[in-house]
Amino acid sequence: MLRSVLLDMLREYWKYERPTPPLLFSTRFGRPLCPETARRALLCASAASGIGKVVTPHMLRHSFATSLLENRTDLRTIQVLLGHKSIKSIQIYTQVSASQIAAVRSPLEDLVP
Repeated sequence: MLRSVLLDMLREYWKYERPTPPLLFSTRFGRPLCPETARRALLCASAASGIGKVVTPHMLRHSFATSLLENRTDLRTIQVLLGHKSIKSIQIYTQVSASQIAAVRSPLEDLVP
């Protein structure tokens, strides 16, 4: 699912950091990041990036799900990727974009010569 360039970047990170225990991201003491620490790190990174938006883990999750949907990934796959038990749960993450609505072709157009 990851593009090879991103996978290569993660491999380089892993090669040099070699976190113990084997966690992709951990505290300097080798413990898993708590949700609040990850949220603060993301807020700092979004502020430093100059994008002018506050970015949260939930926003990234929502954007991920929306991007999958816009790329025509089926709902069941999105459900599995997000780890939801019910397909209804993913409705809070998926929105229909304005471009998707604009791209819909009305079946009534077939009636007009």
